[in-house]
Amino acid sequence: MNKKLEKAFILSIDFLTINFAWLAYYLFRVESGLFEMFTQPAVFLSMIVVYFYWLLVFTFVGMYRTWFAASRFDELSTLFKASFVGIFLLFFLILYDDSSHGVSSSVRFIILIYWGILLFLVGMGRVFVRSLQRRLLINGIGRKNALIIGFNSKANNMHNQLDTFKALGLDVIGYLAVEEENRGKVFNGKKVLDTYKNASGIIKEYNVEEVILALEKNEDDILLHVVAECDSLNVAIKIIPDLYEIISGQAKTSQLYGFPLIDIMPQLMLEWEKKLKRLMDIVISFIMLAFTFPIILFAAIAIKLESKGPVFYKQERSGLNGKIFKIYKFRSMIQDAEKQSGPVWSSKGDPRITKVGGFIRRVRIDELPQMINVFKGNMSLVGPRPERPFFVEKLSQEIPLYKRRLKVRPGITGWAQVKHKYDENVEDVKAKLRYDLFYIENMSLRNDLKILFRTIFVVLFGKGHYE
Repeated sequence: MNKKLEKAFILSIDFLTINFAWLAYYLFRVESGLFEMFTQPAVFLSMIVVYFYWLLVFTFVGMYRTWFAASRFDELSTLFKASFVGIFLLFFLILYDDSSHGVSSSVRFIILIYWGILLFLVGMGRVFVRSLQRRLLINGIGRKNALIIGFNSKANNMHNQLDTFKALGLDVIGYLAVEEENRGKVFNGKKVLDTYKNASGIIKEYNVEEVILALEKNEDDILLHVVAECDSLNVAIKIIPDLYEIISGQAKTSQLYGFPLIDIMPQLMLEWEKKLKRLMDIVISFIMLAFTFPIILFAAIAIKLESKGPVFYKQERSGLNGKIFKIYKFRSMIQDAEKQSGPVWSSKGDPRITKVGGFIRRVRIDELPQMINVFKGNMSLVGPRPERPFFVEKLSQEIPLYKRRLKVRPGITGWAQVKHKYDENVEDVKAKLRYDLFYIENMSLRNDLKILFRTIFVVLFGKGHYE
């Protein structure tokens, strides 16, 4: 079952079960005669409204993503948590409707009956879909070719898991070794086809859809090389984490029959989330520009009075998919600060920074003009910070995964900004890249809101580069 068919099937089953649950609740509450009701919206109108309500709730918590090896228990667990939260808001909506029509509070407990009906019907629908999907996979329908990179005990254990549990739907076609000496070796009838250096060629030749990285702790450079090489290919990448990554919580892991895997999601954000994120960018940037106009005016006057040069500083940056755009900032350095040195990073105590510039940097006022970039669509409120093309090319040569940051629209703030200081050298960039990649692989509106609130905390308490 491919992803589009799976998603369409789940949406259809949910449509039926959610509406049947509401119809059963409606008939029990209104038509059974057990509860006295003065008025009630038409059944079909209320059914449509409630269906779209649950559709939004389920979509927001990720119940329509095609999770890797999702178990039926995980499906029901996610449904329980999503419906538990969603039922509260629905309860208050019904409470308001009942109160406005003088209905006794003693009958409101039946919302729990609705919750029970919803859980049962939608849960059974989800179990049916997953059970059917597993049966098809076991019978050889919809299976995918998998390639294991690494030839060690971790790789062999994973191979055994995939051979044992056919419901996972993955067929191992072979290995790619780290060392040349392992080429040609065999495990469970599958050969080491080549080394990791020819990963893209093997993936294309064998129509591989799933790549599982089983590397040792000291092989991080190989991991980065492989992920960067596969980045442009239509493959899902899973990494078997080491113990430290699991217990430290640095990696979001999925379970493969008890075997943890880091899932590098090929779909960074759902289409509806992308559109809502862009709408949020437009609305908030417009409000910010309107409400902070007095601050912008005061900062512009202060900059002009202190030093010669323009108030605003425009600079080329690499945006979404590498597209070049002009970023706007308040000028915080002396005029032509890089005329002699060329492109360099600023540092703590940088003599080129003016007194006004130091203050507006510390309280992040220098970033306010970037709301224009956000409104225009060059940037987003949340995302990896945009870098100059000069440094993008330079850093991508030193750091294989650096250009992956260009897959998303750059932001005014991001996970790296609230967790790390300004870039002063390549080591800072490497440290922040980990946070940027974590954000990219876990993009969601919920995470964006979390980062925005943490940014407010950073600004209010002066945390960051100048603390």
